[in-house]
Amino acid sequence: LDAVVAAGYQPVPVGSVDDVIDRAPDEGWAPAVIEARQDLGAAVMLASKIEDEAHLPVLLVIDRTLTADIATESGISDFILSPIDRTELRVRLGRLGSTPDVPESGEVLTFRDLELNLATYQATVAGNPSDLTYMEYELLRFFVENSGRVWSRDQLLAKVWGYDYFGGSRTVDVHVRRLRAKLGEERSSWITTVRSVGYRFG
Repeated sequence: LDAVVAAGYQPVPVGSVDDVIDRAPDEGWAPAVIEARQDLGAAVMLASKIEDEAHLPVLLVIDRTLTADIATESGISDFILSPIDRTELRVRLGRLGSTPDVPESGEVLTFRDLELNLATYQATVAGNPSDLTYMEYELLRFFVENSGRVWSRDQLLAKVWGYDYFGGSRTVDVHVRRLRAKLGEERSSWITTVRSVGYRFG
């Protein structure tokens, strides 16, 4: 908590995802911070739930001994190693919180029968809600806004996750695989793998 305060934030402990939603201030929450001690899987599961239901990016604090394990996890926005470097914490929280201006209610991105509501972070495919995590939504939004162009994995990491993200290109592959599964068999081909380069949408 001291490191969060030193980074310029006022931490508010919460007991559940419902608590996060019910106690949300008018100006909204800053990114959520979760400290993973021993059970990394439980921490990632909680992070994913916060992203899905409260639409908040999550910064996971993990012990250095868990660095190899985090490489296989994709349900988080970003992570930082413990013991925490306070400058790094401030930079990572600032990047997670530096979202574009909130769009007007009802502003929607469309691609064929896909709709992305930019105000509510809801996605629908053929009128049916699609259960996307925060970063799955952000990646799909980027693809829709930049359809037709080929993006390398490093470019996608920089544009969607941020230049200081320490997750590796495999993070992109995992999210693309999950997006294809959630779009369904008929629409998975919207995201094309360009051999030795990256991905193209559309």
